Amino acid sequence: MAVTGSQERKNGYRRKLERLAGLELGDCFFDFPLARCSTWRIGGPADLLVEPRTPVQVAALVAAVRQAGIPLVVIGQGSNLLFADAGLRGVVLRLGAKLARIEVSGPRIFAEAGVWVPQLARRTMQAGLAGLEHAIGIPGTLGGLVVMNGGSHRRGIGELVRKVRVVDREGVFAVLDRQACRFGYRQSALQGTGAVVVEVELECPPGDRGAIRRQMLLDLRERRGKFPLKQPNCGSVFLSNAEMHATVGPPGRVIEEAGLKGVRIGGAEVSSRHANFIVNLGEASARDVLALIGQVRQAVRARIGYELRCEVRYVRADGEILPADQAG
Repeated sequence: MAVTGSQERKNGYRRKLERLAGLELGDCFFDFPLARCSTWRIGGPADLLVEPRTPVQVAALVAAVRQAGIPLVVIGQGSNLLFADAGLRGVVLRLGAKLARIEVSGPRIFAEAGVWVPQLARRTMQAGLAGLEHAIGIPGTLGGLVVMNGGSHRRGIGELVRKVRVVDREGVFAVLDRQACRFGYRQSALQGTGAVVVEVELECPPGDRGAIRRQMLLDLRERRGKFPLKQPNCGSVFLSNAEMHATVGPPGRVIEEAGLKGVRIGGAEVSSRHANFIVNLGEASARDVLALIGQVRQAVRARIGYELRCEVRYVRADGEILPADQAG
């Protein structure tokens, strides 16, 4: 039977993936279900997922994938991502526990990008260093937190960053200081550049270990009381707009006052515990979540005139990443 042009292209693409896996630049998994990489538990299979163990492997993998002309998506815990139902036709580079070294030297903390944020917060507390109390309940990895300037209580990790070591889209190392990162509310200059954070240097002020611990326990207790932690979710879906916050309140209150708590589309629901959370009731698809986001935005716009923007990012099957409110 003759091989069609389409089949030949598929075979050639598969050979490229197999060659990448053969470079031994980390642990490799073909056709890996992205639902296992997302705190929403949503997403189809990625053609190839790679977990590097060193920054050098990260750089080599980025260069090799670019040379092969294959889409690359970099993830950590997947706590801020919604993967397409079709999965990803490309390579996922996952930074996690295999790249999670932490060193503390006086007020300085040197950490690799795969460190789990609550682990980092506890380590700083144990060292008598303050500043990460607000991050104790954030279920993500350090690299993603830095890229998004993530945090809680309107604080961000960027205020503690001294330097960030990245791998650029060509696979070359670079070191950026805090000024070059241009941190803003839930944003940084790293977004959209293709750069991969591999190591971060933080500087934390000294504090009382007991007081830091008490603040962390208080934050965790508040989270357990307010958030739907037992259901798959991505945390806050919508960004807090400063003008809206000052006039009508934060997104959760605005959505609740619009009568949207408990609204469902398919397996996705606006949480009855906190309206800025969308939970997966068990069988939610990315399509369900995007449709629900659109319904919430439309209702809020009609009621108070504000445009809700998304903190969560949607990863398309071709590897493009964009705010979920722009995914329609």
